[in-house]
Amino acid sequence: MEKISIGNITLNSNVILAPMAGITDYPFRKIVRRFGEFLMYSEMIASYAAIRDTYKTRNMMDTKDDQLTAVQLVGADPIIMAEAAKLSYDLGAKILDINMGCPVRKIVKSEAGSALMKNEELAGNIIKSVVKSVPIPVTLKMRLGWDNEHLNAPNIAHMAEDLGIKMITVHGRTRSQLYSGTANWQYISKVKEVINIPLIVNGNIVSIDTAKQALYESGADGVMIGRASLGKPWLLRDIDNTLNNKEGIETSNEEKYKTAKDNIQYVLDYYPTSTGMILAKKTLMYYCKGYYNATKYRALMSNSEINTPQSLFDILDELYCINN
Repeated sequence: MEKISIGNITLNSNVILAPMAGITDYPFRKIVRRFGEFLMYSEMIASYAAIRDTYKTRNMMDTKDDQLTAVQLVGADPIIMAEAAKLSYDLGAKILDINMGCPVRKIVKSEAGSALMKNEELAGNIIKSVVKSVPIPVTLKMRLGWDNEHLNAPNIAHMAEDLGIKMITVHGRTRSQLYSGTANWQYISKVKEVINIPLIVNGNIVSIDTAKQALYESGADGVMIGRASLGKPWLLRDIDNTLNNKEGIETSNEEKYKTAKDNIQYVLDYYPTSTGMILAKKTLMYYCKGYYNATKYRALMSNSEINTPQSLFDILDELYCINN
C-alpha cells in the first residue's frame, strides 16, 4: 500500500491504533510497539482537565518516550481546546487529534465528541483554533453523523481539510448507534470523494479479513484498530503484513504468554501499587479471551486473595500451560 503522510510526517504502516479511554495508556502503547512502528493514539483527554494540569492528565499527555503518538483531545470550547493543544505539544506530542466521535452520554451532554457533528459552525471554530495553536499536524476522528437522518461526515470532512486538518478517521457508525449494529464502511467512501488528505476507516475491524473488506468498501488509505487489539496486540502486525503482501508470522503460544506477562509488568511498573493492581487485573482478563476455562480465570480477578503481582503471574502461568 502507498504510505500515508500526515503533514510532514510519513507513517511506516497504514495500520493505526485507535484512541481508547482507559486502554491506550503508555504501558499498552509500549506493548503494541514491539509488533511494529504504528501510529498510536493516546486515551481521549478532556481539554478542561488538560489545562487544569492535574497529575493524572499530565501523565496521559506525556508522549516524549513514544516514537510516534498522537494525543487526542475532546472539548467544546475553541479557546480551551487550543490551550490544551499547546500543552500537549509542549509535552512532546507529534500529532494532535480532535475527537468528534465519542458517543458517551457524559461527553455528548457537554456538547463535545460526536455532539459537535450537530453543530458544524462550532466544529469548524474548534478545528480552526486548534490548527492555528500548534506547529504540528492535527487530525480529526468522527462518526458518520448523529443519526441516519443526518449523515454529514462528508460535509465536515470537506470543511476540516479546508481548515488545515491533515488526516481524517471515520468510525462507520452514527452516534445514535453507539457501538451496536455494524459499521457502514461503504458510506465512508463518500468522505473519500470530497477530500484529498488521507482517510482512515474505523469500526468493526476485528481481523485480517474485516480490515481488507473495510478498505475495499471505503476506499480508505488505512485502517484503525480498536477493541480487537485488547489481549492480542499482535493483530496490528498481522494486518500490516497482509496489507503489504508480507509473509505472515504465526504468533506462538510462547510469544502470547511473554506479551501478556510483559504487558502486566509494564502496568505494574507505571502506576502506583493500588491502581497498578486494578489495571493489571483488567489487562490479564483481556489475555484470557479464547483460552480454555477463560471464564473461570476472569472470575478470579474479583477474588480479594488475588492482590499481589505474583498471584497474577501464577494465574497467567496456569492459563497458558493448560494450552501448551
